[in-house]
Amino acid sequence: METTRQNKIARLLQKELSDIFLLQAKAMSGTLVSVSVVRISPDLSIARVYLSIFPSDKSAEMVKNINENTRSIRYELGTRVRHQLRIIPELKFFVDDSLDYLEKIDSLLK
Repeated sequence: METTRQNKIARLLQKELSDIFLLQAKAMSGTLVSVSVVRISPDLSIARVYLSIFPSDKSAEMVKNINENTRSIRYELGTRVRHQLRIIPELKFFVDDSLDYLEKIDSLLK
């Protein structure tokens, strides 16, 4: 169960990371990256970020590329939230494949 502080920080990180990816997505035409969920550890040191990527066939490649550039993303995040947070959490990115799962279930039901 997440505390109120964890929820507030997760929402803040989700908003700021979505802004960062929106600016970077303009450079990559044809790909849309959105932050679906951020889950933060109880000690606020690790944030698990789940990304929804369209088109989904590029998702593994995009997450690999994002994980390689985690340091620069964390630095950019730190400059944006430096007045709200004392310690910027370590970021770990994962693919959120819940939409693909829903489409699969829907097609099976039809």
